[in-house]
Amino acid sequence: MIHRPPFRLGVEEEYLLVHQDTKDLVVSPDPRFMERCSERIEGQVTNEYLQCQVEVGTKPNPSVSGIAKDLKFLRHTIAQLGNEFGYAPIATSTHPFSTWREQESTPKERYQSLGGELGLSARRLLICGMHIHVEIEEEDRRLDIMKQACYFLPHLLAYSCSSPFWEGLDTSFSSYRVTVFDSLPRTGLPDELNSFNTYRELIKNLIQVGSIEDATKLWWDIRPSAKFPTLELRITDICSSPRDTLALVATYQSLISYLYSLRLQNQTWRSYPRTLINENRFRAQRYGVANRLIDWGKGELISFADLTEEIIDLLWNDAIELGCQDYMIRIRNIAKNGNSSDHQRRIYTQALSEGASSIEAGQKVVEYLIEEFLHF
Repeated sequence: MIHRPPFRLGVEEEYLLVHQDTKDLVVSPDPRFMERCSERIEGQVTNEYLQCQVEVGTKPNPSVSGIAKDLKFLRHTIAQLGNEFGYAPIATSTHPFSTWREQESTPKERYQSLGGELGLSARRLLICGMHIHVEIEEEDRRLDIMKQACYFLPHLLAYSCSSPFWEGLDTSFSSYRVTVFDSLPRTGLPDELNSFNTYRELIKNLIQVGSIEDATKLWWDIRPSAKFPTLELRITDICSSPRDTLALVATYQSLISYLYSLRLQNQTWRSYPRTLINENRFRAQRYGVANRLIDWGKGELISFADLTEEIIDLLWNDAIELGCQDYMIRIRNIAKNGNSSDHQRRIYTQALSEGASSIEAGQKVVEYLIEEFLHF
C-alpha cells in the first residue's frame, strides 16, 4: 500500500453583494451587515478589496464532504444575514452590468496601499475568485507537485468559468476575470523552481528591493500558501453553484493525491514549457468547456468531453481512496451542459430575444445567480 497523507482541504470564496430589488451591486453596505457576519461566522468571514465583496473561508478538513458541510453553513448564513438588509450574495467572478468606477474600496491600510501601488489596475479589480488549498507538509514536495500540476490548470479554470460579462457587455470570454487579473504584476503561471529554498530566495529578493512586503503578493495561478502548509490553487473563477465548487475541490484534491503517488513511485508527470501551457490557458479563458484544449502529449486538439473522461479515469482510484468520487464525477456534467458562463449567456440571450433591454437581461442573469448560490 502506498501511504498517502490526508491532504487536508480549505476553500476561500469571494462573493458579490447585490440589492435584491435592482440587482445592482451594493456600493456601501450597512456596517451592521459585516458586524452581524463576524458575530455568526467568527474567524471565517472578512471584507475584500471592494466594499461590495465578502470573503469566506472554510475550516481545514480532510474530506470534501466536510468542506461541503462548512460551505453550506457559510453560504446560507451570508444569504440569511444579507436578506435582513435587502441584499443577496452571488458567486460570480464579474457582475453582468455594474461598473468598477462606481465601487468603493474597503478602508484598510493593505487595500489603500494596493491602490496606490497599482493605480488603475487595482481600481478595476471588480472580480471575485476561489482559492482551494491542499495540505502538503513537505516543502520540497510541495514545490515539485506545483510544477507538475501546472499542466492541469487550464482544465480546472475551464470548469469554473463564471465571468462572461464586463460592464454590461458580452466579452466573448468564458473567464474575463483572468484578463483583468493578468494586468497585475506577478500573476500567471509560476516559475519553475527546483526547491523550496529557491522559492524562499526568490521571495527574499523581491522583499529586499521593496517590490513586495511578503509572499502574499505573489499572485500566481498556483502557489505555496504564505500562511499555511498548502498548495493553493488560484486560477479558478468563483463557481456560481456550490455543487461545481465541490466538484473542483474533489478534482484538485484527487489530482494532488495522484501526483504525490507518482513521486512515491519515482515517476513524474511530464513537464511542458510555459508557452505551451499558456496556449491552453488562453483557450480555457476564452472558451471554457465549449471548445477543445490541446493534448500536448498527442499534439492535437481534443474535445473537452473526451478530456474530462481522461481526467476522471486518471484520478478515479485516488478519488475513491479519498472518498470524493461522487463529487468529482460532476465535472462530467459541467463538460456536457456548460459552466456558469455558458448558463449566464443563455439566460442573457434568451431575455434579449424576448424583448428585454440589456440591463433587464443582466438582471435576469443576476436572478439566476441568486438562485444558484444555495443550490447544493
